[in-house]
Amino acid sequence: MSKKTRSAHGARLVSPLPGERFTHGPVELVQNPIADDAGVISRPYRAINILAAMERRGAITARMRTAGDDFNELFRRAALDPLRAAPFVRQSRGRTEPSLALEVARERVWRAITAVGGIGSPGGSCLWHVVGWETSLKEWALGQGWNGRRVSQEAASGILIAALGALHQHFQAVARAA
Repeated sequence: MSKKTRSAHGARLVSPLPGERFTHGPVELVQNPIADDAGVISRPYRAINILAAMERRGAITARMRTAGDDFNELFRRAALDPLRAAPFVRQSRGRTEPSLALEVARERVWRAITAVGGIGSPGGSCLWHVVGWETSLKEWALGQGWNGRRVSQEAASGILIAALGALHQHFQAVARAA
Protein backbone atom coordinates (compact mmCIF):
# COMPACT_ATOMS: atom_id res chain seq x y z
CA MET A 1 0.00 0.00 0.00
CA SER A 2 1.30 3.46 -0.84
CA LYS A 3 2.00 6.10 1.80
CA LYS A 4 0.94 9.73 1.72
CA THR A 5 3.58 12.27 2.69
CA ARG A 6 3.91 16.03 2.63
CA SER A 7 6.13 17.97 0.27
CA ALA A 8 8.28 20.98 1.24
CA HIS A 9 5.31 23.21 0.28
CA GLY A 10 2.86 21.34 2.51
CA ALA A 11 1.05 19.56 -0.34
CA ARG A 12 0.35 15.87 0.10
CA LEU A 13 2.34 13.59 -2.20
CA VAL A 14 1.59 9.98 -3.01
CA SER A 15 4.59 7.63 -2.85
CA PRO A 16 5.49 4.90 -5.41
CA LEU A 17 3.26 2.01 -6.36
CA PRO A 18 3.31 -1.31 -4.60
CA GLY A 19 5.56 -3.93 -6.17
CA GLU A 20 2.59 -6.06 -7.23
CA ARG A 21 1.63 -3.45 -9.86
CA PHE A 22 4.77 -4.14 -11.84
CA THR A 23 3.69 -7.76 -12.46
CA HIS A 24 1.09 -6.42 -14.92
CA GLY A 25 3.60 -4.87 -17.31
CA PRO A 26 5.90 -1.88 -17.43
CA VAL A 27 4.83 1.46 -15.98
CA GLU A 28 6.46 4.88 -15.82
CA LEU A 29 6.00 8.14 -13.97
CA VAL A 30 4.22 10.91 -15.83
CA GLN A 31 6.63 13.78 -16.55
CA ASN A 32 4.94 16.61 -14.63
CA PRO A 33 3.16 16.44 -11.27
CA ILE A 34 -0.60 17.00 -11.38
CA ALA A 35 -3.28 17.81 -8.80
CA ASP A 36 -6.54 15.92 -8.50
CA ASP A 37 -9.91 17.48 -7.61
CA ALA A 38 -9.07 17.37 -3.89
CA GLY A 39 -5.78 19.22 -4.44
CA VAL A 40 -3.59 16.19 -3.85
CA ILE A 41 -0.37 16.59 -5.84
CA SER A 42 1.08 13.48 -7.41
CA ARG A 43 3.16 12.16 -10.24
CA PRO A 44 0.91 9.33 -11.41
CA TYR A 45 2.15 6.23 -13.14
CA ARG A 46 0.92 5.14 -16.52
CA ALA A 47 1.19 1.82 -18.27
CA ILE A 48 3.53 1.70 -21.25
CA ASN A 49 1.64 0.23 -24.18
CA ILE A 50 3.14 -1.68 -27.09
CA LEU A 51 3.04 1.37 -29.38
CA ALA A 52 4.98 3.56 -26.94
CA ALA A 53 7.57 0.84 -26.44
CA MET A 54 7.99 0.31 -30.19
CA GLU A 55 8.35 4.05 -30.83
CA ARG A 56 11.02 4.35 -28.13
CA ARG A 57 12.97 1.48 -29.68
CA GLY A 58 12.73 3.16 -33.09
CA ALA A 59 10.70 0.31 -34.59
CA ILE A 60 7.86 2.68 -35.58
CA THR A 61 7.64 6.39 -36.28
CA ALA A 62 5.72 8.93 -34.23
CA ARG A 63 3.14 9.11 -37.04
CA MET A 64 2.64 5.34 -36.95
CA ARG A 65 2.16 5.50 -33.19
CA THR A 66 -0.34 8.32 -33.57
CA ALA A 67 -2.26 6.26 -36.14
CA GLY A 68 -2.29 3.33 -33.71
CA ASP A 69 -3.41 5.53 -30.82
CA ASP A 70 -6.15 7.04 -33.03
CA PHE A 71 -7.30 3.54 -34.01
CA ASN A 72 -7.39 2.49 -30.35
CA GLU A 73 -9.47 5.54 -29.44
CA LEU A 74 -11.82 4.88 -32.37
CA PHE A 75 -12.09 1.23 -31.33
CA ARG A 76 -13.10 2.31 -27.81
CA ARG A 77 -15.70 4.75 -29.15
CA ALA A 78 -17.08 1.93 -31.30
CA ALA A 79 -17.44 -0.20 -28.13
CA LEU A 80 -15.80 -3.20 -29.82
CA ASP A 81 -13.60 -4.22 -26.91
CA PRO A 82 -14.70 -7.46 -25.27
CA LEU A 83 -14.99 -5.86 -21.82
CA ARG A 84 -17.31 -2.92 -21.62
CA ALA A 85 -19.65 -1.61 -18.99
CA ALA A 86 -22.81 -0.77 -20.90
CA PRO A 87 -23.94 -0.72 -24.52
CA PHE A 88 -24.22 2.65 -26.23
CA VAL A 89 -27.83 2.32 -27.32
CA ARG A 90 -30.93 4.39 -27.44
CA GLN A 91 -34.54 3.36 -27.11
CA SER A 92 -36.65 4.02 -30.17
CA ARG A 93 -40.31 2.93 -30.16
CA GLY A 94 -39.56 0.00 -27.91
CA ARG A 95 -36.50 -1.15 -29.87
CA THR A 96 -32.89 -0.88 -28.80
CA GLU A 97 -30.71 0.66 -31.52
CA PRO A 98 -27.02 1.62 -31.57
CA SER A 99 -26.46 5.36 -31.39
CA LEU A 100 -25.40 7.23 -34.50
CA ALA A 101 -21.97 8.03 -33.00
CA LEU A 102 -21.43 4.35 -32.23
CA GLU A 103 -22.35 3.32 -35.77
CA VAL A 104 -20.08 5.98 -37.30
CA ALA A 105 -17.17 4.82 -35.13
CA ARG A 106 -17.78 1.18 -36.08
CA GLU A 107 -17.85 2.07 -39.76
CA ARG A 108 -14.55 3.94 -39.42
CA VAL A 109 -12.98 0.95 -37.61
CA TRP A 110 -14.21 -1.36 -40.38
CA ARG A 111 -12.76 0.90 -43.09
CA ALA A 112 -9.41 1.01 -41.28
CA ILE A 113 -9.33 -2.79 -40.89
CA THR A 114 -10.25 -3.16 -44.57
CA ALA A 115 -7.47 -0.75 -45.55
CA VAL A 116 -4.83 -3.00 -43.96
CA GLY A 117 -6.16 -6.16 -45.61
CA GLY A 118 -9.36 -7.06 -43.79
CA ILE A 119 -10.07 -8.83 -40.53
CA GLY A 120 -8.87 -12.17 -41.92
CA SER A 121 -5.48 -10.78 -42.92
CA PRO A 122 -2.47 -10.79 -40.61
CA GLY A 123 -2.44 -6.97 -40.44
CA GLY A 124 -6.17 -6.62 -39.80
CA SER A 125 -6.17 -9.34 -37.16
CA CYS A 126 -3.13 -7.82 -35.46
CA LEU A 127 -4.68 -4.34 -35.36
CA TRP A 128 -7.95 -5.71 -34.01
CA HIS A 129 -6.40 -7.77 -31.24
CA VAL A 130 -3.19 -5.92 -30.33
CA VAL A 131 -4.16 -2.28 -30.88
CA GLY A 132 -7.94 -2.55 -30.43
CA TRP A 133 -8.33 -5.17 -27.69
CA GLU A 134 -4.86 -4.37 -26.27
CA THR A 135 -3.83 -8.03 -26.25
CA SER A 136 -0.07 -8.44 -25.96
CA LEU A 137 1.79 -9.03 -29.20
CA LYS A 138 3.11 -12.29 -27.79
CA GLU A 139 -0.39 -13.54 -26.93
CA TRP A 140 -1.65 -12.62 -30.40
CA ALA A 141 1.28 -14.37 -32.08
CA LEU A 142 0.77 -17.55 -30.04
CA GLY A 143 -2.92 -17.65 -30.91
CA GLN A 144 -2.51 -17.03 -34.64
CA GLY A 145 -1.48 -19.17 -37.53
CA TRP A 146 -1.69 -18.91 -41.29
CA ASN A 147 -1.42 -21.92 -43.60
CA GLY A 148 -1.02 -24.16 -40.54
CA ARG A 149 2.11 -22.35 -39.32
CA ARG A 150 2.62 -20.45 -36.09
CA VAL A 151 3.55 -16.78 -36.16
CA SER A 152 6.85 -16.03 -34.42
CA GLN A 153 7.11 -13.00 -32.17
CA GLU A 154 9.52 -11.38 -34.64
CA ALA A 155 7.09 -11.94 -37.52
CA ALA A 156 4.24 -10.61 -35.36
CA SER A 157 6.22 -7.45 -34.71
CA GLY A 158 6.79 -7.03 -38.45
CA ILE A 159 3.08 -7.59 -39.13
CA LEU A 160 2.18 -4.89 -36.60
CA ILE A 161 4.72 -2.46 -38.07
CA ALA A 162 3.38 -3.02 -41.60
CA ALA A 163 -0.22 -2.67 -40.40
CA LEU A 164 0.57 0.60 -38.61
CA GLY A 165 2.23 1.95 -41.76
CA ALA A 166 -0.82 1.07 -43.84
CA LEU A 167 -3.12 2.48 -41.14
CA HIS A 168 -1.20 5.76 -41.15
CA GLN A 169 -1.59 6.00 -44.94
CA HIS A 170 -5.30 5.21 -44.66
CA PHE A 171 -5.89 7.91 -42.06
CA GLN A 172 -3.96 10.42 -44.18
CA ALA A 173 -6.09 9.58 -47.24
CA VAL A 174 -9.29 9.94 -45.18
CA ALA A 175 -8.11 13.34 -43.86
CA ARG A 176 -7.26 14.54 -47.39
CA ALA A 177 -10.69 13.45 -48.68
CA ALA A 178 -12.52 15.30 -45.90
